[in-house]
Amino acid sequence: MVSARQRDEIDKLYKTSRWRKLRPVVIARDFGLCQECKRRGIITKGTIVHHKIEARDDLNLFWNEENLELACAACHNKEHPERSGGTKKPKRKVNVVKFYATNER
Repeated sequence: MVSARQRDEIDKLYKTSRWRKLRPVVIARDFGLCQECKRRGIITKGTIVHHKIEARDDLNLFWNEENLELACAACHNKEHPERSGGTKKPKRKVNVVKFYATNER
């Protein structure tokens, strides 16, 4: 049996009044819909405010609304399989393609 991970200082941030005020702002902004399902053309109620970049990876982004999105339980569990006894997903590398304008006409 896999035991739950040890709770730490970051977990305490979810109990602050600042988080309790920020959470409904994100839910309203995302119209109560899971953003990952929405990207796939599926309408699903979101219930979890998810950090796109995990708080443990960059605590500076914990309160950043741009780093938060609403997720349904299924999508959130896919992002965090380690929480249900699976193994942690490898970090995704973001490929950036840059386009440069030329002076040609």
